[in-house]
Amino acid sequence: MTEVEGMACGRLVSLNVGVPKGVSWQGKTVHTGVYKSPVERPLMVRRLNIDGDGQGDLHGHGGEQRAVLVYQRQSYEHWSGFLGRGDLTPGSFGENFTIDGLPDDEVCIGDRYRIGEAEFEVTQPRVTCFRVGMRLGEPRMPALLVDHRRPGFYLRVITEGEVRPGDPIVRTLNGPHRLTVAETDALLYLPNRSQDALRKAVDIPALSPGWQQSFHDLLDTDLAKATVTGAPVEEPGWSGFRPMTITKTVPETPTITSVYLRAGDDVPLEPIIPGQYLTLRVSVNEAVSVRSYSISDAPDPHTYRISVRQEEHGLVSRYLHESVLVGGTIDVAAPRGQFRLHAGTGPVLLISAGVGATPLVPMLQEFARTGSDREIWWIHVARDPSEHVFAGEVRGHLERLHHAHSAIFYTRAAAPVADSFSGRPTVDRLRALGVPAGAAAYVCGPPAFISNMTDALTDLGIDAGSIYSELFSTLPPINPGLVDSSTTPPHQPAGEPGTGPVVTFARSGLTARWRAGDTSLLEFAEACDVPTRWSCRTGVCHTCLTAVISGKVAYQPDPLETPAESQALICCARPTEDLVLDS
Repeated sequence: MTEVEGMACGRLVSLNVGVPKGVSWQGKTVHTGVYKSPVERPLMVRRLNIDGDGQGDLHGHGGEQRAVLVYQRQSYEHWSGFLGRGDLTPGSFGENFTIDGLPDDEVCIGDRYRIGEAEFEVTQPRVTCFRVGMRLGEPRMPALLVDHRRPGFYLRVITEGEVRPGDPIVRTLNGPHRLTVAETDALLYLPNRSQDALRKAVDIPALSPGWQQSFHDLLDTDLAKATVTGAPVEEPGWSGFRPMTITKTVPETPTITSVYLRAGDDVPLEPIIPGQYLTLRVSVNEAVSVRSYSISDAPDPHTYRISVRQEEHGLVSRYLHESVLVGGTIDVAAPRGQFRLHAGTGPVLLISAGVGATPLVPMLQEFARTGSDREIWWIHVARDPSEHVFAGEVRGHLERLHHAHSAIFYTRAAAPVADSFSGRPTVDRLRALGVPAGAAAYVCGPPAFISNMTDALTDLGIDAGSIYSELFSTLPPINPGLVDSSTTPPHQPAGEPGTGPVVTFARSGLTARWRAGDTSLLEFAEACDVPTRWSCRTGVCHTCLTAVISGKVAYQPDPLETPAESQALICCARPTEDLVLDS
């Protein structure tokens, strides 16, 4: 970096602050600090924010790396013309500093500036977020800020001090590699990324950790296929559903049955990646239902095995246990899923409860097949020996490994069982067993089990980023700022039934027809109280990216970076035919 000291390169036009408050939006309440108002008096800038200011969502805004948000007077002039508005006043974009000068295509990550008594460092572009659109009454705004290369930027406070409107802005240090705010923003959110630019970005110490990690993830991928979220999801082996023949069923325990599915031709099936699942479509009592089940084995190139626990009120699981006929067919979507082994050489923990062992058995089998030298721990919880699924199969795999450990826990055994433990694994028990804290852990089972084991593993000292889990229920929602999110079970949307394509939310177990007035799959899901995940709501951030199991979508408006056909950005997508989403 180069120290510089010279004449002012800009001016603080307006100093804007505001405390978070609840704002009504689309029938919900959003806790947000985006509403800022100018103040004429000097204010003290501190490490985390400005006196009298606050941020409503500290996951996306605020903190040391995002203490102060900056936007330029020149960008105000641009948007006034583009949007045809004369009501944009300082603070309208949620910024703390409205400035004259320092455009996004000239200011660089790592640049330092002195304003009044304080000194600042540029850390990242503005985060794309629906709240700026909410503040302006213009939902397209998050996408427009990126598309027009006018995001604004965040500052870290190097030296606390007092600032006031009218203060000159003096650059004191040039950031390394001269990567501008606009270039950095485009590097994350737009296609046609450059490996060279990514390498420069991760070499800038001032760049905030979240953006650093995103760029590291992109560097590890094929940039021709990568999107905002990094590595592209591999395209499934076939599109939609295909019929497969049921060749046999095998009771594994009193409540778990394995179903063997074979392709109807001589073409080998897509090889599985251990941890993947199949999605089945079945018709029970004239109702079509869609469910997903982990692949527990691929015994030959033409066959997949799934293993299903019969649920007390499970329509599809009861059908698979009681009604399927060997020789019959069932509709199956291609293997998919992101619960898979990560590269490494350290210890591995495979931890499951009940039928949760299903996706972990192929992982253990893969270690055994390749003769892995890694330290492998198999930790399984069952009610009693009769409910211990795949016990013999797992034992055979473990015997082929040089550094394998096994710990079996029975929660309801009538009497002590040799080579097992009673109760459940806890952090103290894991520590007593000698489970290594430097391991990567793969956890599958009921949601409460996953949550408890995640807590125990982190208490043991395992890094949270090295704990991977598979959950077939709906994913935890991401609804930034909402304070009154619904916990209502998914249901048909209110009003007259639609007449459009049939939309199935597979994880939620809901099927409903698209209605003429629906604007996006995201808003349709919200109308059905299907749990959703989103941030920008305009096709920029890819938080809403959802796997498409069957069917096609069209976009309106077009996202800035279009995902593969096997995925959909539901915030701006609509179905063009019957659709099955993994949500």
